[in-house]
Amino acid sequence: MKILGTTLKLLTFLIILLLLGLFGYALFGNRATIHPSPLLGTEAPDFTLKLFNGEKLRLSDLRGKAVLINFWASWCAPCREEAPVLEASWRKYREKPVVFIGINIWDDKDSALSFLTRFGGNYPNGADPKGEIAINYGVAGVPETYFIDPTGKIVGKYAGQLTSEIVDYFMEKSLLGSKNTAVRENER
Repeated sequence: MKILGTTLKLLTFLIILLLLGLFGYALFGNRATIHPSPLLGTEAPDFTLKLFNGEKLRLSDLRGKAVLINFWASWCAPCREEAPVLEASWRKYREKPVVFIGINIWDDKDSALSFLTRFGGNYPNGADPKGEIAINYGVAGVPETYFIDPTGKIVGKYAGQLTSEIVDYFMEKSLLGSKNTAVRENER
């Protein structure tokens, strides 16, 4: 009888431990994923971004190039971690028909500029102070990145911290985006 009581206690303890583990994973597990978006396959919402250097950048002027749009904030720890990856990827792709754009959201200008000085971001960066661009793209958090093909269509969205492998995957998809669509249409 004593063995049955001990076994029951041990089994109860293991079940509680398993449930706590599942609960912890649900709360704190890796949330970086490829998220489906209603914008995938549609034309990217156009915007004009005032860059930190004072120039203006209009997305529709970049047709013919693949575009990476990264939404970030200075207070975001994963943004700090991915900044060197974005900088290295930008250097890798800058000789190709590719443009990287950083859009700072939910932040103040001084903190954003300090972030760029400390962590890099030599590609075009500007702020979305009213959040209009972020709203049009359905941004739910930072970092969040969109990938656009040369025809202006969104071919990918990634929510979470980027790695060089993730950037490479989506940049190749972006560079070949319109060609991939043509192949798929010809296969029908």
